[in-house]
Amino acid sequence: MAEFIPTVPARVLPPVTVRDLPEPPTSKWRIIGPGLVGAGVGLASGEFILWPYIASQVGLIFIWGAAIGIITQWFLNMEIERYTLATGETALTGFSRMWRHWGLVFVLMTLASNLWPGWVTSSATMVTYLTGTDAGSVRWIAIGMLIVIALGLTLAPVIYIALERVIFVKIALVATLIVVAIVFAINAESWAELGKGMTVGARFPVPALEFALLMGAIAYAGAGGGQNLCQSNWIRDKGFGMGAYVPRLVSPVTGHEEAAASTGYQFAPTKENLARWRQWWRFANVEQAWTFAMVSFVTIALMSMLAYSTVFGREGLANSIGFLKVEGQALQSIVGPWFGVLFWLIGALALFASAMGIVDYTSRLASDTIKTVYLRDKPISVNKIYFYTVWAMVLIGIAILLLGFDQPLILLVFSASFAAVMMFVYSILLIILNRRSLPDAIKVRSYRLGALIWSVAFFGTLTVLTLIQQAQRLFGGG
Repeated sequence: MAEFIPTVPARVLPPVTVRDLPEPPTSKWRIIGPGLVGAGVGLASGEFILWPYIASQVGLIFIWGAAIGIITQWFLNMEIERYTLATGETALTGFSRMWRHWGLVFVLMTLASNLWPGWVTSSATMVTYLTGTDAGSVRWIAIGMLIVIALGLTLAPVIYIALERVIFVKIALVATLIVVAIVFAINAESWAELGKGMTVGARFPVPALEFALLMGAIAYAGAGGGQNLCQSNWIRDKGFGMGAYVPRLVSPVTGHEEAAASTGYQFAPTKENLARWRQWWRFANVEQAWTFAMVSFVTIALMSMLAYSTVFGREGLANSIGFLKVEGQALQSIVGPWFGVLFWLIGALALFASAMGIVDYTSRLASDTIKTVYLRDKPISVNKIYFYTVWAMVLIGIAILLLGFDQPLILLVFSASFAAVMMFVYSILLIILNRRSLPDAIKVRSYRLGALIWSVAFFGTLTVLTLIQQAQRLFGGG
């Protein structure tokens, strides 16, 4: 066999080290998790508010859009995972090999989208529905939650394990809510409408709703924005593929820090390595399909059916956290007071777990990029950078809450725009990265390449629509 020359470019970072691809574990059950973490973190306001709100307005005629969005994100996640499985590096590190600052660009956009603590005030607001306290207590409940999140993420010996356990509990709670809803609240008509919404009754566009709202709902079904990029970090910490050679992110307080290499590895495309690759690739695809994709779609479908069964046709519903108060009250009236309490309780816990996941993935992306690209030769560890980033996010969030600011329009514009722009740009970069930087035997091709081209076209269109809509709002044109 000819001498192998690593194909990962070294324009910015040192070249990778050549090592054999690790053997896949004989028992796959113990490494299932990253897809569930992705689904669990993504099950937030979209699944609890946006899609149920759409169902309350137009029924289930648009539920097919969730399937399209989740399938698109499954392909994106797999291309993000492809690079990490093959190199042990994150996709952001791969992008930074093409241009040093790509990683920083995505980190800043993710921070801009997530710095405002709306992701935790939603959970705090659900607590007020549960306890009957006034809206003024939301601020203090949210501050308490922020502190708990920071402590949980920075004191756990292995951070991924702590997050995984929280998300597993969340998914179990949501599954419990869904089972109870099927028994007591979801009516037969909604099942029939679900079938129609996936087949003969499907509609697009839906005149009653804004075109950009529908496109956004498709785009962010499941995850969206920076969260998809963090699949790299989560599968690496779980030990997938070449990620098994990279030390996991640990707490600098309670964990055992290791001198993690700032760059990854690559395997020579020998017969033995390619056989192992096929096993890893098959497992990663199945794990994402049955955890991230299936859990996301089932949750969206059943939460939408619950909304359809209880508040469909009711006027004055808001596409905001207030929607959940009305839905909970409807459940109390239709089923019984206990079900409304259960709905709010599980909703509050689920949104809290999502908030923890948002802080984690934002801080992971930031710490990995800062250490690998900018502080590679400095003595500070990625674990300490993660620690500082988590607490910086939390302290900024607390300051915003204490100052009593309402979320400014300009930040709403940025939050709505950044995710679409990010997904448009990194869809293009994934095509380049996984075509040019990997051995021929494992590079992206065929229908998967077509899926990435579709993603570029879809998110490019969404980016333009979102920017036009937000510009109209900003400058009084709509």
